[in-house]
Amino acid sequence: MKKVIYAVGIIISGLCFSQETPSKIKASFFEGIAVAGYVDHGAFINFTGPNVNASYKGFKFIIGMLPSLRIKEDQSPGAKNSAITPNLGAGLTVVYKKMVVQIPVYYNTKTATQDGSWKIGAGIGYSFK
Repeated sequence: MKKVIYAVGIIISGLCFSQETPSKIKASFFEGIAVAGYVDHGAFINFTGPNVNASYKGFKFIIGMLPSLRIKEDQSPGAKNSAITPNLGAGLTVVYKKMVVQIPVYYNTKTATQDGSWKIGAGIGYSFK
């Protein structure tokens, strides 16, 4: 996880301090992006939430919160959880024109059989702006 955070920091600092073309960094509450993808043996659908973003040569790099619906069937015996649950993730989103690629991370809480852990996923989507 530390390596991912360091890599994202290096990418953003490179965009911010490059001398070829000035990039714009700003904060936003909503970007008009919808993404679907895979994480932890299940699916997710999310929309970009509060974030910090930078634009550079037609690309937009977004780091922020991801209000999501996670879809995963509970495999445990006995009482089962709902297949669709609301979740809040965080992650890196890259937008080029209207195409979106996203690397979200979600936290799975501790249960009676598993320790809590972060899960990394991948998704593709569409930018409505």
